Amino acid sequence: MSCESEDNKIKLGKRQTVDSDKFNPDIELPYGLRIADFDMAMQDVYDFFNDINSNLKSKSMPRFDDMLRPAMMSGLLSDLLTASLANHSRTLSENTYFNGHPDLVVTGVYESNSVKSGEEGVEIKATKKAGGAVDTHGARNQWMCVFVYRTDSQTEPANERHPTKFVEVYLGPVTVNDFRKNDRGELGTRTATLHADGIKKLREGWVYLDKE
Repeated sequence: MSCESEDNKIKLGKRQTVDSDKFNPDIELPYGLRIADFDMAMQDVYDFFNDINSNLKSKSMPRFDDMLRPAMMSGLLSDLLTASLANHSRTLSENTYFNGHPDLVVTGVYESNSVKSGEEGVEIKATKKAGGAVDTHGARNQWMCVFVYRTDSQTEPANERHPTKFVEVYLGPVTVNDFRKNDRGELGTRTATLHADGIKKLREGWVYLDKE
């Protein structure tokens, strides 16, 4: 039988929550999206990490956040947010085409909600880069949604670290001309990133800001 102290039980239940006051009340969202969809999707991710980390901590194992390499963390968050937004949205579904674009498509526009490269929907990205300057696999005309997150990797001891937190969310229409191409070596994959004016354009559509 477990003999955990009350203090330890409190630590195991440590959980991040969304601050609803940090949403932009004046934002006009596309495709019938609602602020509530983002609120619930972000909370779903927080609860997912809390459930996993509580179980890991009860077994004296490292946090899930600390196990994942940065690229894996960003990819996982993007996938979780895509799935959760699709679940809460009234009009968007997950793109069922493997590695298809965009991540969220307008339900019923494409056969079986599957398209290799479509225009009706929202691409979801997650990054640690403040301001949302995230790399993409190519410049496109699209609605882009970028979630900026913060992971505590400094606090010691490690079991006292703060939960991963979303600090910025942006959503806006961008075009091919808003990107700059990033040259890579022969073995690298060419990517594209919003240039200064493109980033400025994206940031005008801020959905959530919590930089405290």
